[in-house]
Amino acid sequence: MLKKNTITLKDNSTGKEIELPILRPSEGTPTIDVRSLYRELGYFTYDPGFLSTASCRSSITFMDGENGILRYRGYSIEELAAKSTFLETCYLLMYGDLPNQDELKEFDVIITHHTILHEAFKRFYSGFRRDAHPMAIMVGVVGALSAFYQEENDVHDPNCRLISAHRLISKMPTIAAWSYRYAHGLPFMYPKNSLDYSSNFLYMMFATPAEDYTPDPVMVKALDLLLILHADHEQNASTSTVRLTGSSEANPFAAVAAGIASLWGPAHGGANEAVIRMLMDIIESGKDVQHYIDRAKDKTDRFRLMGFGHRVYKNYDPRARIIRKVCHDLLKNLGANNEYQQLFDLSVQLEEIALKDEYFISRNLYPNVDFYSGVILLAMGIPLNMFTVIFALARTVGWITHWDEMMQDPESRIGRPRQLYSGELTRKYVKLEKR
Repeated sequence: MLKKNTITLKDNSTGKEIELPILRPSEGTPTIDVRSLYRELGYFTYDPGFLSTASCRSSITFMDGENGILRYRGYSIEELAAKSTFLETCYLLMYGDLPNQDELKEFDVIITHHTILHEAFKRFYSGFRRDAHPMAIMVGVVGALSAFYQEENDVHDPNCRLISAHRLISKMPTIAAWSYRYAHGLPFMYPKNSLDYSSNFLYMMFATPAEDYTPDPVMVKALDLLLILHADHEQNASTSTVRLTGSSEANPFAAVAAGIASLWGPAHGGANEAVIRMLMDIIESGKDVQHYIDRAKDKTDRFRLMGFGHRVYKNYDPRARIIRKVCHDLLKNLGANNEYQQLFDLSVQLEEIALKDEYFISRNLYPNVDFYSGVILLAMGIPLNMFTVIFALARTVGWITHWDEMMQDPESRIGRPRQLYSGELTRKYVKLEKR
């Protein structure tokens, strides 16, 4: 329950005072309600990047960056990673509680039987160049879903919203896998209802019509865990994009397509790809790790250690600890001489040195979720340009859950940020021949 008290704000130029409510969350940082500031005093607030601004009320995900805490609906990410499955986590995020056996079984059936794409999508894929980035394809195909399910675009109908959420969660693996298949000139593999969510994705990625294919259980478990860890992360750039797009009452497929476009940025979803490229560059250089640690600390050198530090976490990213262990187990399963072990060993070495160095400690530069996830994806046979696609696949449930929460919020308004104008004052138009 949010408990209110107030803070008094005085305008020294006029002497006028107003009281602004302080909203007390169930957990986390108290928030000043500034909605009356412009109406009463005629001022806006200035907060580039919205780093100090709460854009909404939400009961989905809680983060405590100072202490490295992440919870979905009150459940710690560590416990969900150890005990849950991705589909059960999807149910938790969407409905607010963990399902019982019957509820999970029904949810599983619904998601499984929505996985297939309309046959017309095959022609849609063929319109892209063979070398198109998979994320470009994802943006287009997900946005196009609204053309195929127009009857469910009533954003004010709870049943329509639920069906759309089911469709997005179920079809995203097929859309993602087909993006990969198309780029490699491989035949599209249809989903198999006998397989679980993560196994089905790996099947559609790597199976061929000519041979039987059984997904490796270790790979399936690793993928399922990655999906859980990336399922939601509060009001990040892509989630905020989905909310802002949806605030205009755009259909959910358009809103999620906008989220995918935001995620595509290298500062957001592409960070694990940047980590892998950094590790490969270090290995190819032949120089020792300390050389790169020193470069990262040199203010005159543009080199940065990718995968360290986080906008919110000022402690060790709780997801990074989980992924580190899974990465170790996965590579152990591949055998001692696998080609990815060197990347993992280098990651561990970088982490061990950085965590003992005062430069990194004083700046809260701890490993984040991207530091090890790329090694896992490579070891699964997933190429670099598909890394962000996997992220989008996982985050879809978070996006659609936040969108649905916003649509139910009576305080929700169409997004309309203000600005601090710094342009020219009123100017007179001069005819072209006199300029």
